[in-house]
Amino acid sequence: MTRYFKPIIFAFSAVLILGCGATTLVSTPVENIDSSPLKIADLTETQKKNWGHLDLASDTIPGMSIDKAYRTIIGNKKGQKVIVAVLDSGMDLKHEDLDDVLWTNKGERAGDGKDNDNNGYIDDVHGYNFLGESYNEQLEAARIVKLKLGDAAMQAKAKAKVDAEYAKAVQNKQQYEQILQAVKQADAAVQQQLGKKDYTKKDVAGIKTQDPAMQQHIAVLNQMFTFKDTIPEVIDELGEGIKYFSDQANYNYNVDFDGRKTVGDNPYDINDKNYGNGNPQSRSEDESHGTHVAGIIGAERNNGKGANGVANNVAIMSIRAVPNGDEYDKDIALGIRYAVDNGAKIINASFGKAFSPNADWVYEALKYAAAKDVLFVHAAGNDGANLDDPNEPNFPNDAVNNGPEIADNVITVGALAPKYGSEMLATFSNYGDINVDVFAPGDEVYSTMPNNKYDYQGGTSMAAPGVAGVAALIRSQYPKLSAAQVKKIIMKSGLPIKAKVILGGQAEKVSTLQDISTSGRIVNAYNAMIMASEVSTGKTQL
Repeated sequence: MTRYFKPIIFAFSAVLILGCGATTLVSTPVENIDSSPLKIADLTETQKKNWGHLDLASDTIPGMSIDKAYRTIIGNKKGQKVIVAVLDSGMDLKHEDLDDVLWTNKGERAGDGKDNDNNGYIDDVHGYNFLGESYNEQLEAARIVKLKLGDAAMQAKAKAKVDAEYAKAVQNKQQYEQILQAVKQADAAVQQQLGKKDYTKKDVAGIKTQDPAMQQHIAVLNQMFTFKDTIPEVIDELGEGIKYFSDQANYNYNVDFDGRKTVGDNPYDINDKNYGNGNPQSRSEDESHGTHVAGIIGAERNNGKGANGVANNVAIMSIRAVPNGDEYDKDIALGIRYAVDNGAKIINASFGKAFSPNADWVYEALKYAAAKDVLFVHAAGNDGANLDDPNEPNFPNDAVNNGPEIADNVITVGALAPKYGSEMLATFSNYGDINVDVFAPGDEVYSTMPNNKYDYQGGTSMAAPGVAGVAALIRSQYPKLSAAQVKKIIMKSGLPIKAKVILGGQAEKVSTLQDISTSGRIVNAYNAMIMASEVSTGKTQL
């Protein structure tokens, strides 16, 4: 897993460097949605923090109708508790909005160094940690180059990828550093000119000067204001970009880096299982991905804090298996089996990679999960690419080489942005008629962060847990429905948007959801709960 980073600054980098209840419930009608007026006003702060829970028909925002489902169907009904495994980076197990929704292994006694429940894992009270104390990692392409994994074709493809991306990362890092320096210089100059630390775009526009240097500073800041409301936000964004590209150069595409050496296992031997530990707690504030994902699924609802999760009765199992780089096939395969064997009914998998030398291990684990009636919700990936193209694979998947599905328990999710209409598909979201099943809110989603914080993150990584939360709602209220049935309900009950959307942020490239996903729909919890009720009572056949 490499976290998604939106390089908004690139658009102007060259310029800067050169210049310096009781009623009958009816599913949401879809006939008129495509002709409904588009939302022109900006989202309010409240809408921004909750847009994924809003309703397209009433709010003109392509959310999942979570609030409507609670208001009209679920109410205070809790249903059965559902264990949802978050197969991801570590989680902040102490977070104020997550601490009461953690899965607890009642057969294990914390800290005694024993496998009390004989499940093969020591001290796994809230899940398991397959990464040990490691976190920064290579991408699989760099490992293939270093270890000469796979056949000659795979090695050649991996080397081309590493060579190109390493050079690009170094260049991007240098550009961001130059931009940051220009912004800081302009910020300091304007602060001195205005005689105050905090200023607005209007303040900058009001500066009258003939000084060429000051004019250049003003031009720099005016460009920044087109992307963020304040200069401190721009500086933070640039800092994040520098770290992102530094990680790529130092770890992800660095063939000499070995992030696994502290773990003590052979990651390419599936039988070498005596590794890791029972503490899936995140190791730093930068390790925020798993915490954010967990909050989207099940952050404590209506407690007056931060964010509301989608599901109201879950136990979240933390499985730390996804580093700052590509996950190992072995960790994912064993993580899936751990989740299944310890009672999870849903596994959220907000990760993916372009190379998978031991994909068969994961395929067998997915089949095992299917046999045990466990739903696997997977993020489609963030390359703005067509996954049906043989040159754009995203592992794990359930359709080997675009063939028939290997199991009926995998649902792959693309991402929506909060802007209904042609720009509704998130610019970064992958798509594919064969390989992407549905779309759900994934751009700028507000959720939990380490150390009792909250923030926005974007990616299909944020879309998948929204769907995992909907699946948990269904399995909680209608526990007799199978994983395969829940998958079909989510796919069939979504809203079939007919309007054309822009693909990959390229205005000249458009298509319909019907042509870029299996279902052609956006997830709708309200409709899904109605359909689940009808299927569970035999009124509707899937």
